[in-house]
Amino acid sequence: MLEARSLTCVREERTLFSDLSLTVAPGELVQVAGPNGVGKTSLLRLLAGLSRPYGGEVCWQGDNIEQQRDDYHQDLLYLGHQAGIKHELTAFENLAFFRRMHHARSTANLWEILATVGLAGLEDQPAGQLSAGQKRRVALARLWLGGPRLWILDEPFTAIDKHGVRVLEQLLLAHTDAGGMVLITTHQDLSLCAGRVRTLQLTPYQEEPA
Repeated sequence: MLEARSLTCVREERTLFSDLSLTVAPGELVQVAGPNGVGKTSLLRLLAGLSRPYGGEVCWQGDNIEQQRDDYHQDLLYLGHQAGIKHELTAFENLAFFRRMHHARSTANLWEILATVGLAGLEDQPAGQLSAGQKRRVALARLWLGGPRLWILDEPFTAIDKHGVRVLEQLLLAHTDAGGMVLITTHQDLSLCAGRVRTLQLTPYQEEPA
């Protein structure tokens, strides 16, 4: 289980949120919602261990992630705003690289994965020549490799068409059905996940009166 305990986040001397706690248990899909600038991305980066909280702690299986970073990151797949792909490599080479680095036990067929995310016929195209949406699909293809139990996804549907959104929603449901955990931010309406998604609503931080 992923657990945030009394998190406080401060950016450029501005408090985004304080004393925030949440849990994500096996089989759960949790959406972090709220207006722009409220701290959604900052929260996901804290939970992924990419930045440190001003106060509080993030725990995985009951222990602070700072004491078990390697084990935690083996169980974690984080996708941020940037695609995080190598432009000089093809779509296939990027996915093969991801597998060697982070999903060594995966036996998934890379050609089938790329076809599933809508990149059939573009597998040998250098990623730098792909559109923004196609680059995003290369990054999202990692989700089909399996392995990590916890997915932290920051706006994964950006630049993805309606069919791509539907395919990804189906994968999110399959992952949680298998006992995986998903924490996501998105402005999309998760229609397929209705009734399955739990929402954490962030609101603009207001200082308590002295």
